[in-house]
Amino acid sequence: MDIKAALLKEHSKKQSLMIANYIGSDQERFNELMDLFYNEEYRITQRAAWVISHCADKYIFLVQAHLPKMTVYMVKDGLHVSIRRNIVRTLAKIEIPEALMGLVADACFGFLANPKETVAVKAFSMEILYQMCLKEPDLAHELIPLIEDNMAMNGTAGILSKGGKILRKLRVDG
Repeated sequence: MDIKAALLKEHSKKQSLMIANYIGSDQERFNELMDLFYNEEYRITQRAAWVISHCADKYIFLVQAHLPKMTVYMVKDGLHVSIRRNIVRTLAKIEIPEALMGLVADACFGFLANPKETVAVKAFSMEILYQMCLKEPDLAHELIPLIEDNMAMNGTAGILSKGGKILRKLRVDG
C-alpha cells in the first residue's frame, strides 16, 4: 500500500482504520507514516495523526522512538487542533519517559490554562498530568486548581466529567 496515496484518498474513520491495519505492528511502515506526519502539507499531517492514534491503540510500542519529536511538535505554533488532539490522545496511553516529563507537563498545563483550547485536548491533558502526579505528587497542587477553574469556567460535559474523575482520583491518591 502507498500510505501517502491512501491518506489522500479520503478522510474517514474507515480509511484511517484501514491504513492502521495495514501498518499493524510493523515498525518500518509506522516510521513511514511518521515521516508523512511531519510533512508540511496539513492535509497529510492531519490524516496521518488520526492513523497514528489508531496504531497506538493496538501497538503503543511503535510510538516510543518518536516521542521526543512528537512532544516538541505538539506545541508548534499554528498546529491544527486535530493534530494536537491526536498527539495528546496518544500520550495519554503511555508512561511518559522521565526525560520528556518536563516538556509534556509544561505543554499540558499550557493547554489547560488556554481558554481557547478544545475540550478534547484539555481532557487528554488532564489524564496525562494525573498520571504524572502519581510519580510526582507535588504536581497535584498545580493541577487541582487548574481543573477546578476549567470546570467552573468551561462547564462542558467533557470537562465536567473528566475533571470530576481526575479530582476524585487525586483526592483519593493524594
